[in-house]
Amino acid sequence: MSLSYWSEKQSKKKIESDICIVGAGITGLSSAYWLLKKDPNLKIVILEKGNIGSGATGRNAGFITCGSVEHFNRMVGKHGIEGALEIWQFAEENLNLLKNEIGLDSRLEFQEKGAFSLATLDNEMQELTSVSEIMKKYKIPVEMLDQKAVENRLGAIGFKGGIHYKKDGAIHPVKLLNKMKSLLKCDILTGQEVKGIRELDSQRLVICNDFEIETHAVLLCTNGYTSSLSPYFEDKIFPTRGQIMVLSPQEMFMEGPCYANFYLDYFRQLQDGSLLIGGFRQLESDTEKGFSDHTSVKIQSALHDFVIKHLPQFRHSEVTHRWSGVMGFSVDGEPLIGSLPTDSQVFFCGGFTGHGLGLAFHAGKHLAQLVFGETIPDWISSKRF
Repeated sequence: MSLSYWSEKQSKKKIESDICIVGAGITGLSSAYWLLKKDPNLKIVILEKGNIGSGATGRNAGFITCGSVEHFNRMVGKHGIEGALEIWQFAEENLNLLKNEIGLDSRLEFQEKGAFSLATLDNEMQELTSVSEIMKKYKIPVEMLDQKAVENRLGAIGFKGGIHYKKDGAIHPVKLLNKMKSLLKCDILTGQEVKGIRELDSQRLVICNDFEIETHAVLLCTNGYTSSLSPYFEDKIFPTRGQIMVLSPQEMFMEGPCYANFYLDYFRQLQDGSLLIGGFRQLESDTEKGFSDHTSVKIQSALHDFVIKHLPQFRHSEVTHRWSGVMGFSVDGEPLIGSLPTDSQVFFCGGFTGHGLGLAFHAGKHLAQLVFGETIPDWISSKRF
């Protein structure tokens, strides 16, 4: 949001910090965690325009998935086998780091039962079979399921079969953020939208609703909203809306979270037996862009129709929640970590393309490394553009 003359002239409380992080989602809190691990004496201030998790982190489906936005065979075609394995292992390490550093357990509704990618069409089933073969060749733990196995283990009908990625997990994302917050010794200021960042001699001045933060470095951890803070991101990270629906609980029957339609659609049974289902943005691809977080009749109807067709246990369940969230889709599908070409004291990390929980904790570690002058992998560095 732009800054008016009247707002700027209001008296604001001044705060000094070593580092100011914009965004209190998974990326912002992860970055703070790793920075403080490097130097516990750092004075860090985190600014959040809403509440903790009010952005994409608190509006997603809670999948902690390995890999990237594409099936593994497509990752190989895009990056080569070494590059695809590097990205896959990066995501595997993301989950390992969360378990070892933060501590994931049932109090966070954490489950590590893997995730399933299901095929409704013959061509997708053929592709999943190819995916399985190449992943097994490189010792990535997966298994193939036929139609009967999908029905028995997931309670889902109308699928040709699927693939089970055995190392994926799922979690309550807001409970995860609250656990991370409890481990941080820093100031988190909510209800503080950043209005501008200005040079102040050798420092930077971050202007928000009620404060002016004088700092040595700024970290933009705003994912889908990053382009609203700098024009540098307008052709690199695109705000993309995802819509979700939740239906009232039924008896537990689903083994783990599921994807369908080449990762575009997804569903899982929550700890209380509710069904969460999201996706179908391809039905309104032109309008599912931008910063609005409204829901649409067309996509919400498609989500419900999917339930009726494939998950008969929920045919008579009531819809209890509908919402949307703004994700950051990068131009090449992979995250970006770097500093602004016009200002080396403004760093950023974003563009997770719908896989923030599966990548951001590890990415935050690399952002902290970059702030301390260390090198990061080429595939995640913004220097690739």
